[in-house]
Amino acid sequence: MRRSPLLWISSALVFAFLYIPLIVVVVFSFNNSKLNAEWVGFTFGWYYVLFNDAAMIQAALNSLIIAFVAATLATVLGTMAGIAMHRYRSRFLPFMTLTPLAMPEILLGVSLLIFFISVFGENALSLLTVIIAHTTFCIGFVAIVVRARLSGMDESIFEAARDLGATPWKTFRLVTFPMILPAVIAGALMSFTLSIDDFVITFFTAGAGVPTLPLTIYTMIKISVTPEVNALSTLMMLLTLFLIIVATRVAPDVLQKKQMVNDEAENRA
Repeated sequence: MRRSPLLWISSALVFAFLYIPLIVVVVFSFNNSKLNAEWVGFTFGWYYVLFNDAAMIQAALNSLIIAFVAATLATVLGTMAGIAMHRYRSRFLPFMTLTPLAMPEILLGVSLLIFFISVFGENALSLLTVIIAHTTFCIGFVAIVVRARLSGMDESIFEAARDLGATPWKTFRLVTFPMILPAVIAGALMSFTLSIDDFVITFFTAGAGVPTLPLTIYTMIKISVTPEVNALSTLMMLLTLFLIIVATRVAPDVLQKKQMVNDEAENRA
């Protein structure tokens, strides 16, 4: 099938719109100037400044801790919620799970702020409250992905496993989980990404003693943004690319294992 040149041009423009700003950020992280307005010369100085900036390093560590813990909890709870929504067809469970996705972030942030202060007191805001808040709005994303994955599967595979004497836990461990693992990984990566760059909800639930990257960068904008932020953004992009590469390497192995399970179940049935 011959593709239209217009299709290639439009695709190139879309990818340019998406990736050129990222390339500019990477390039200007090596700019030998305090301003991001023009290129002066090449230097690694801003990476040296970054690694010696204790406040920025602490903010980065806080963001990574929050994102990792929140993504882990959201992946576990969201996977269970996705399986439950697919299996039991309840109207109440999807409403409770997916409501934080439809709720505006500022409303969710204010609601969580009022809840934490009302229940735990005025000094309750901490790293833990941010993790709870991020887990709350990330669960729905994982649940949607897992539920969509399950809805496209053949139920006869699970019936064959039960007919062969597998317990519910064994069916989940050997059949269900390997088949939904690509969706679980996708939900985990989505949760990690959403958590690490969230600003609105973090602003309301972090408190004064918990700096994160979005909050620190927002504070820097009030004064001036140096290429140190570009250097930090470049390192974060490298981390994200590493996670994507790991996910793409894991997914083919999982899909191959899934096909082997399907073939074995069909042969025994």
